[in-house]
This record gives sequence, structure tokens and C-alpha cells, in this order.
Amino acid sequence: MRCPHCNHNDTQVKDSRPTDDNTAIRRRRQCPSCGARFTTFERVYLREITVVKSNGRRELFDRDKIERSMSIALRKRPVEERKVEAAVNGIVRRVEQSGEAEVSSELIGSYVMEALEGLDKVGYVRFASVYRNFREAKDFEDFIGSLAEKTRSNGRRSD
Repeated sequence: MRCPHCNHNDTQVKDSRPTDDNTAIRRRRQCPSCGARFTTFERVYLREITVVKSNGRRELFDRDKIERSMSIALRKRPVEERKVEAAVNGIVRRVEQSGEAEVSSELIGSYVMEALEGLDKVGYVRFASVYRNFREAKDFEDFIGSLAEKTRSNGRRSD
């Protein structure tokens, strides 16, 4: 594996262990050229899945894109990284277990929304504002109103 710091062609694995949920192997690596240490993850991909965007464009399913989107929504929020990782793994598992070669971006977005709702309400609203393309303050008011109503009907306290 190439070193991300100096681009040396070969790095050494110093430690390997499974992730908490056993869906990947975490490897600590060191570059013999510059001495930098970094972490890689090895995951099993059963098949290539194509994501069909709302405009009809198609692209390969990218786990990292889900992780980045959730990280942006949860930026500066008190959510443990391991919980985010578990949520991302759950979403990926649902997509892979669908058995479909093509999955709509809308379905993936709904999975992300479900996961964020369970992790952090503020992150949920942040993601929803982009995912549902909020254009004005009224869109936020309507969404938060429906969220508050849902919380009241479930008998839970909102965060």
C-alpha cells in the first residue's frame, strides 16, 4: 500500500485487528521511508452496486460518501464515532442485503435519515435540510414541527 504522506510504494503492517462489529479489518501501517503511521480498513464487497441518482445518472455505490455525509451532519455534535461507524455499517449492510444491482439514491438517503434520527436530532435536521432541499426558513419550521409532533405522539422528550 502506498504511503499517503510521501507516496512511497510499500508500507509495513504493524498491527491488525477486527473492528468492533467485525465488518472490517483495521490495519495500522508504517512507512519505512518517512516513518509516518496511518490506518487502513479492509472490507468485503460482495458485488458492485450502482446508485441511480434522481436525475437518472448512475455511479458506483461508495460507502465513504455515506460516512462523509453523516460526519458533516454530525459535525460538532456529541455523537461517538463508533456509533456513526455502526450506523454506516448498518446502512451498507441494508443496501448489500437488498440483493439489487441498482439502488436509488432516495432509498439510501432514507436509510441515512433513519440512522441520523436515532443518533442526533440536530444532525437529522441538518441532513434533511440538504436531502430534502430546504429553500427557506418555513421549510425548517415545517420539518421541525412534524418532528416535534412525531416525538409527542411517541411519548418521548425531544433533544
